[in-house]
Amino acid sequence: MTNNRKIPKKRNFLYHIHPPSISENVLRPTHTWGLGGSALVLVLMQVITGILLLFVYSSEMSKAYDSIRMLQQEVLFGRLIRNLHHWGANLLIVIVFFHMLRVFFTGAYHNQRNTNWWIGLGLFLCVMISNFTGYLLPMDQLSFWAITICASMFEYIPYVGQPVREMILGGPDISQATLSNFYAIHIALVPVALMILLPFHFWRVRKAGGVVEPVGLNGKDEEKQKKLATVPHLVTREVTAALVLIAGLMIVSVFMNAPLYGQANPGLSPNPTKAPWYFSGLQELLQHFHPFFAVFIIPLFLVLWLTYLPFLKSANSGGGTWFLSANGRKTGIAALCTSLTLIPLMIIADEHASLFLYWFPEISPTVTDGVIPFVLVLAFILFFYGWIKRRFTATTDECIQAICIFLLVTFMVLTIAGIWFRGSGMALCWPWEVSINEIATIKRL
Repeated sequence: MTNNRKIPKKRNFLYHIHPPSISENVLRPTHTWGLGGSALVLVLMQVITGILLLFVYSSEMSKAYDSIRMLQQEVLFGRLIRNLHHWGANLLIVIVFFHMLRVFFTGAYHNQRNTNWWIGLGLFLCVMISNFTGYLLPMDQLSFWAITICASMFEYIPYVGQPVREMILGGPDISQATLSNFYAIHIALVPVALMILLPFHFWRVRKAGGVVEPVGLNGKDEEKQKKLATVPHLVTREVTAALVLIAGLMIVSVFMNAPLYGQANPGLSPNPTKAPWYFSGLQELLQHFHPFFAVFIIPLFLVLWLTYLPFLKSANSGGGTWFLSANGRKTGIAALCTSLTLIPLMIIADEHASLFLYWFPEISPTVTDGVIPFVLVLAFILFFYGWIKRRFTATTDECIQAICIFLLVTFMVLTIAGIWFRGSGMALCWPWEVSINEIATIKRL
C-alpha cells in the first residue's frame, strides 16, 4: 500500500545526514542493525573517556604504569573510566567489522556507494591503529610483549620490513621513543583522521540517498511501502539504540575490569606471548605458513581484494537484499559449513603432522618451501568456486560471496584457535588449560 502523503519539509540539521523521509523497509531493525550509528556513538565515547584519562596518564616510560595504577586505585571513578575506554575500544572493532560485513552482504558498495566503501576501509584502519597504539600505553607485561610480537612481524616484509619496524618503534626495541610515538599517534593523528573521514563518510551516505533500500529476491524492487518522516521515526530509533548501547557498555565496565598485569619487564616474557586478540588470526597463520606468506603475501592479497571489490560488475547493483538471493543463502551456508568442518581438522592435522609449514621434518622451512602450501590453498579456493557454481547453479556474485564467507569464517576460526586454544609454547590445548596457564602467569608476573 502506498501512502502519497507528503512529508513536510522543515529546516533541520539532521537533514544534512538523513533524508527528510525514509522508507518503512529501511526502519526494520534487521536491515542495518544500527551498526553505523553504534560505531559513531562508540567513537564519541572513546573521545570523551580518552580526554578524561589524559588528566592522569603520564607518557613517560618510567611513570606510565604507575599512572594507570594510581588512576584505578586513587582517582574517583578512575577505574570505571578506564574500563569504559578499554571495552569500548574492543567493542568498536567488532561493531565496525560487522558494519562492513553488513555493507558487503547487502551489496551496498556498488555504483555511487563504491567511494564510501574505500572510506569505510580507511575508518576501519584508523580504528585498528588506534587500538594497536593504545594497547601499549599501560606499559604492563601484557601490552609490552604483545606489541613486541606484532612489531617482530614486520621483519618478514621484504626490503622495507626492518626499516618500517624501527621507524614505528623509534629504534630496535621498545623504548621511550616507542611510547612517545604510540602516544602521539593515539591521541593526535588517529583522532584527526577520524574527524576528517567520519563526516565525509556520512556525507557520502546522504548523497547516495541514505541507507540502501531492500530489493526483492528476484532482483526487483519490493512493494513500495509508505514513507515516514525521519524525525521522529528514524531519530527516535537511533537515540534508543544509542542509549541501550551505552547502558550495556556501562554494565560491562562496572563488573569487568580492564586487564593490568605486572609492570613491563623486557627480561621476563610470558609463556605464551600472544598478540592482541584482533591480530590472533594473523599469529595463528604463522603456526601453519612460512612467515613471508602469513605476514606479507596473504594480508596483501586480502587488502587488494577488499580494495578491488567495488570494481566487480554485479547483477545485484541495486543492493539491499541480504546474501543476494535465496540461492545466495544456500551457497553461503555451504561455505560456512565447509570452513567450520575443514579448517579445525586442518589445524589439528598440521599441529601433529606439519602438513603446511614443514614438508620434510628434517629440513627447516624456507620461502621456497612455503610456496607449495600457498599454491595448494589457492587451488582449493578455485576448486571450491567451481564446485559452488556447478552444485548450486550459482551466479558469479553468489560464488564470490561464498568464497568471501569461506575466507571470513576461516579467519574467525584461526582467531578463536589463537585466543582460546593456544597454550604454553603456542601448543594446542583446551580453553580451560589456557585459562589455568594465564592465571599462573598473572600470579608470576
